[in-house]
Amino acid sequence: MVDITHKTNTLRIATAQAIVQVSKPETIEAILNRTVPKGDVYEMAKAAGLLAVKKTPYMLPDCHPLPIESTTVAYRVEDLTVVVEMTVKTIYKTGVEVEAMHGVSVVALTMYDMLKPIDKGVEIRHIKLLEKKGGKSDRKAQMPDLKTAVVVCSDSISKGIGEDKSGRRIIEKLKPFAIKVSDYSIIPDDKDLIQEKIRGLCDMAFRLVLVTGGTGLSPRDVTPEAVGELIEVPIDGIVETARQYGQERIPTAMLSRAVAGLVGNTLVITMPGSTGGVTDTMDALFPHVLHVFSVMEGARH
Repeated sequence: MVDITHKTNTLRIATAQAIVQVSKPETIEAILNRTVPKGDVYEMAKAAGLLAVKKTPYMLPDCHPLPIESTTVAYRVEDLTVVVEMTVKTIYKTGVEVEAMHGVSVVALTMYDMLKPIDKGVEIRHIKLLEKKGGKSDRKAQMPDLKTAVVVCSDSISKGIGEDKSGRRIIEKLKPFAIKVSDYSIIPDDKDLIQEKIRGLCDMAFRLVLVTGGTGLSPRDVTPEAVGELIEVPIDGIVETARQYGQERIPTAMLSRAVAGLVGNTLVITMPGSTGGVTDTMDALFPHVLHVFSVMEGARH
């Protein structure tokens, strides 16, 4: 199955539709009056659809087992057709589109099976996905005009000892959002130099500054102190989200002392210096954190 371990749990909703076409009005009347010989078509088909949703990963090998937290079935009669709509909800790392389509297909097939003794002209038509919500696809952030900088804080790398990987990973992770890094720099773990660099970027109207390195507990890890003194509006939820995400994957993520907030109109986020820590932080925060710029411009939450 596709690896979804990097994803976060969000509310996922999908609605699928199937159309059952009958050949005579008497069939519709039998459905509505509950006089079909095999039983109550609506209730039987609904029960079959609920089971189908739960059994989706057993029928489709690439589907992930996931917690189904709500399933609803709605019927609507239009002339000689019954329109079936099924909505499935979960809070998980992947969507429920296939579950909704599988479920509504079985609802339609059950209706066909129950109606065929009284109507040989029943057909199933137009099984399709109507809507899906949740996950990163809801925020297709493309921000090519967002002036962005990446700052790597490392004594050794600034001296040419070792190669920067975390800063490069940040740049790579920004590409899906069309964000180009206009300033990429490597500086020592020095409080004054870090503050000087960030002040300079803010003065040059950078809107997003991502700092990697120096968020741990070694004597030279001074990034949180340097950046924290500059932040005018702390946004604690950013680093809380990153730490929670990281700790679900590696317990030592709780030791990160990262900070985030606004310096003027510039969003500054500090991240761990390890490639893995940076990767987890970027996966945890983007693209949702980009909403801060819309909010700053007056958009509603």
